[in-house]
Amino acid sequence: EANPRWVAKPVVAYLWARTAECGGCRAEIPLLKTRWLCKKPGKRVRLTMDVRDSRVEFDVETDVPTASGSAARKRAHDGAMGAGTMSGSGVECPCCGSVTRMAELRVQGRAGRLGTRMTAVVVDGQTGKEYRAPTERDIEAAKVGRDELAALYAEVPFGVPLEAISVNRPSPNARGASGLPKYGFDSWGKLFTDRQLLALGTIVREIRAVRAEVEEYPEEWREALVAYLACILSKLTDYSSAVCSWDNGRETLRQTFARFALPMVWDLCEVNPLSASTGGFHGMADWVARVVNHTLSATAAAPPPEVAIRSAIVAQPLGLDIICTDPPYYDAIPYSDLMDFFHIWLRRTLHGLSPELDAAFAEPLGPKWSREDGDGEIVDQPGRWDGDVAVSKTTYEEGMFRAFRRCHDSLNDDGRLVVVFANKNPEAWETLSSALIRSGFTITASWPIQTEMPNKVAGGARLSSSIWLVCRKRPRTARAGWEGRVLDEMRERITRQLRDFWDAGIRGPDFVWSATGPALEAFSRHPVVKRADRPGETLTVAEFLRSVRRMVVGFVVSRLLARQGGSATELDDITTYYLLHRSDFGTDPAPAGACILYALSCNLSDADLAGRHDLLVRGRAGAAGANEDAAEGGAGSASDVRLKPWARRLGRDLGQPGSDGSGPPLIDCVHKVMHLWRTGEEARVNAYLDERGLRRNELFASVVQAVLEMAPAGSGERALLESVQNHLRGDGVAASAQESFL
Repeated sequence: EANPRWVAKPVVAYLWARTAECGGCRAEIPLLKTRWLCKKPGKRVRLTMDVRDSRVEFDVETDVPTASGSAARKRAHDGAMGAGTMSGSGVECPCCGSVTRMAELRVQGRAGRLGTRMTAVVVDGQTGKEYRAPTERDIEAAKVGRDELAALYAEVPFGVPLEAISVNRPSPNARGASGLPKYGFDSWGKLFTDRQLLALGTIVREIRAVRAEVEEYPEEWREALVAYLACILSKLTDYSSAVCSWDNGRETLRQTFARFALPMVWDLCEVNPLSASTGGFHGMADWVARVVNHTLSATAAAPPPEVAIRSAIVAQPLGLDIICTDPPYYDAIPYSDLMDFFHIWLRRTLHGLSPELDAAFAEPLGPKWSREDGDGEIVDQPGRWDGDVAVSKTTYEEGMFRAFRRCHDSLNDDGRLVVVFANKNPEAWETLSSALIRSGFTITASWPIQTEMPNKVAGGARLSSSIWLVCRKRPRTARAGWEGRVLDEMRERITRQLRDFWDAGIRGPDFVWSATGPALEAFSRHPVVKRADRPGETLTVAEFLRSVRRMVVGFVVSRLLARQGGSATELDDITTYYLLHRSDFGTDPAPAGACILYALSCNLSDADLAGRHDLLVRGRAGAAGANEDAAEGGAGSASDVRLKPWARRLGRDLGQPGSDGSGPPLIDCVHKVMHLWRTGEEARVNAYLDERGLRRNELFASVVQAVLEMAPAGSGERALLESVQNHLRGDGVAASAQESFL
């Protein structure tokens, strides 16, 4: 108040770019994926680069103008304004224009020649986040001497975290941290800047000193206090590594584990650990305190738990009423590899607190699979088996069976096993179900419960809901079943459940898997299900679940076409897939796992949908050529899949019979008519409708209406479909189906 010209603007975060040496001019190249610092309606800030004497100088530009014109033109303008130096092939030097390939960047990284450069500083202004260029003081403050770190970590058990990161990729579906050593980040300590190591090491030292300061407290209080502080530190490390980045849409830090992998991050974000804004110690303490308060309140009347570290395949306590477990997700998440990130800090913080904790953190890294003991972490990771996929899969499946068998032995005759699963990989579900049935369980119910945070679902292996499977012991007198009767019973059981789940608003892959429990009850009541048409053969869980998925898909599509009177059973597989995908994800990026599930449910493969059927595009390529009506947004990740815009489906055979004489998918016919209508040649439209017999095809009219309703309001696609529909109505096409449109 005394000096209104002076307004404190505390630092929230420092933004950095990794640097490499140009292979052409030897200049220092900043490795930037994007130069946008903030990009949202009403606020557009970007980083500018100016080359002076073969050196890139940075500055900050606020109020970056937007382009006029179509959405495509705006996207192109913003792409050029915010373009970084990185691309899929390598990095372009701003000084000479030469490109240094990714292979050379890996060589420089392993040789220790990758550096870092501060590009911008984020501060807390009076009206929100503000951005400025770094000052000399900012740059000097980031420098930490090796002697200073050595002196600090001499007071910390086990010293600087130099534990190695495994170079073996766990599985084709999970990278874990295995990509980092390719760039020279081969130990966990290298995932932190020197200043982050200084801050975290200091916090570890001070947490350890708390014990001496509260000696007058009871022992259990002292242990609990230090344990809570260790939880705060764990959460802080997630926001204080050199794998964090800046989210320019939300203007907040994107933490280390935005997904279950540790990718190489080129433009990183270093949070101020003392900031009260985002990612600081105070915020982490608040989160942990809220969880502690909630759990203490929720369990106030419950008996104290017994916490034990024990293998799931050894003998367990007997006479239990219920066992609830959340088993590992097949090959999707390398749990132990990723937990090492936290293990190294917890081990240093908690060492000496109690004999139990010292035993739990005795090893430098988390527990892995032991070939000698035939025990350990049960995950399908061929990387631990020298790349042998078959051995890894068998080990996982047998491990799951042995664990569930121990559960079976431990339960009372009327006990329950509850299995929480949220994986969208069909093979993972088949393996889980097979293990449960082999272990002697009948699956009696499944409940979809929304337990997953949205930011933990995108691009991951999980559903947005967890599916809670309820299992009971199968009677010892249970006899083999027969395929026909079991399938009839399955259809009868899940019809009502599907209506209930649909009315409850469950959609997408969650809806498909919600039907699993009720369906599997009919199958799992029997130790085996025999085939009537193939003597000596049995129906596998995989085959049974395919029938279930197809029935569920038919139900969903019939709901999408219900107002038009269309029958899902008559619809071809490709059109069925299109409607499912468009209904759940529109033309936005969709997780590859969900697309694989839908494809399998429609007796298709995602590879054929992207190739032979020309219906899908993968990764960033899907966004690059999106039609002009698509909303502006990010390009998506490499694991995303999009429906190919109708305007880009330009194949010569679109809407024509297959080589075997089979009729074209109805969605191809819709898109073919749209292309013809856009040319303005009504005679060609009429000729195609007559050739394909579409003039009075009620199902075709139903699909046109369904796609029209899913097209964005005011879009060119919707306007075109309305014109096509009016043309059909004008010709009296499928009148009985069209009456409900009016």
